[in-house]
Order: sequence, then C-alpha cells, then structure tokens
Amino acid sequence: MSSRAEAVYRAMLGGPDHGVDDLATDTGLPVTEVRTALNELADLALLRPSAHRSGLRAVSPQVGLAALLAAAEAESAARQAQIEATRAAIASIAAEHEHGPDGDGARRLEGLDTVRFRLEELQQLTEFECLSLNPGGAHLPDARDAAKPLNQQALERGVVIRAVCRESFRNDTDTLAYARWMTGLGGQMRTVPAVPMPLVIVDRKVAILPIDPSDARVGALEVHSQGMLAAVCALFEQIWVTGTPFGQQAPTDSHGCTPMERKLLEIISDGHTDEVAARNLGISLRTVRRMMADLMDRLDAASRFQAGVNATKRGWL
Repeated sequence: MSSRAEAVYRAMLGGPDHGVDDLATDTGLPVTEVRTALNELADLALLRPSAHRSGLRAVSPQVGLAALLAAAEAESAARQAQIEATRAAIASIAAEHEHGPDGDGARRLEGLDTVRFRLEELQQLTEFECLSLNPGGAHLPDARDAAKPLNQQALERGVVIRAVCRESFRNDTDTLAYARWMTGLGGQMRTVPAVPMPLVIVDRKVAILPIDPSDARVGALEVHSQGMLAAVCALFEQIWVTGTPFGQQAPTDSHGCTPMERKLLEIISDGHTDEVAARNLGISLRTVRRMMADLMDRLDAASRFQAGVNATKRGWL
C-alpha cells in the first residue's frame, strides 16, 4: 500500500460518511490523488459498497489488513519454498562434482579456466569462511574484475574472507586499490615476504591445491580428505599469524630487520641465486641486489656466503 492510499484509508476509517472532497480535505491531497488512492484500495479489497448510502466504505483493519497480511505470508512462504528447492538442487549438483576419479573425494581440475570456474562455484556456495594463500604479485585485471562481485556478495552475507598475499603486491597500484576496497568491506588481508604455494580453503571442507606449484597453468586438485584439510588449514594459520595486517607497516625485529630482509637472508643462506630470491619475493633483481648490499654492509660481510654465516652467528636467522 502506498503512503497516499494509507492516508485515504485512515481518513475513511475516521470519517465513514466522508466523500471524495471531504477526504481531500482530511488528507490534504488533491482530489485526483484521492481518486487514485481509492482505486488502489479497491484493488487491495479494502473497500466495500456501503449499505447505507451510495458509494464505498472502508473494510475494517482486522478483516482487510489481516487478509493482506495472510496473502503476503503465503507469497513469502511460496518464495521461500522455491529458494529451498533451488538450494537443494544446487547442493545436489555440487555433490556430483565433489567426488572424482582420484578417490577420497578429490578430483583434478585441468587448466586455469576449469580452476577459475570451480572457484566461482565454490564462492557462491561458501557458508561461513574462505581462506587463501596468494603467491602472485599483482592480480591480473580480468581475474580481479571477476572476483570482485563474488567477494562482495560473500562478505555481504557474512562470509569471513582471510587472504595472505606477498608483500610485493603493494607495489602494484591497481592491486593495492583492490585490497583497500576488499578490506573496506570487512575482508581481512595480511602480507608476508613469500607465500609457499597458491591455496584456497572453503568452509574447511574443500581445498584447492595446485597440481604443480611452479606452474599454475597445469591446473589444480580439489581435495575433501579430512587429513589433508587439517594439514592445509594448519599451514594457513601458521602463515597467517606471521603476516602483517594490510594497512600496517611490516615490523622490524630487535636487529632492525624487516620480514622481507630476513626472508632474503634465508634464501641466500640456502645457496640460491639473486634471481631465485627475486622470483620468490616477487621483486626486481635490482631491488634484491640493493637489499643484499645493504644487509652485507650491516653484517660486515664481504660476500653473500659470509653474510649468511654472520647472520646466523648474530641470531638474525
């Protein structure tokens, strides 16, 4: 019922004998709007022919409005039944996809397109939580644009989203803006110097793992095994507690090292090249070399090997 029709209905209840002109005076509405309101009330079955005079009378609220409420409730119940039927159909279809040839509720998702399609399905079905490890740097525009409405829908229905990304993603303006947008809606994001592999965990029931961590194009494995899920959830939580919340500066330790500097020292101490360090940290080779030169100077080291030795002796690692 419109506010105009409600005003006329109340006026008719207060003045059963009032005609159109009287109702216009009572409500302060033009006569044309009163007539339009009367038509609306008639359509809602809130008017009846008057037995005492020509014209119409208002049906009592206990009868007319109760009938409207019953009709609205019946319509709402029918709509809810349709929603439940749709939800059951989605669950049934999803269940068919959750058991594949790999056994134990796991299946292969061949290629990037298949992985993205399945992630979109899972995000629509997420009930309370989505966790992810993101080793890439800047998000590709098409992937970012595709994920944005899905993330917004999930957050609006109360899903907790926690994401761990590489520190280097802050160097990309568009990805940084996307992170601000997502955290502004309630999503949570932390950064670490290096992320070991891509990972998505949905409701602690499903995990998407790379078939080949070094080449995402190969595809992924969808896992439902409770043992595997316990392991990857523990991995995520371990990395999460070491991350820096988005919007905060990465803290330095008692030796003045940032998390990225410590990670660089670990990589170099393990015998890896600057090129490997740059790839793992998602930063340029030039930046790695600049950081390493600074660390060597602070550690009084003449070589990378000596820097690693000195860092261990001084308790930096």
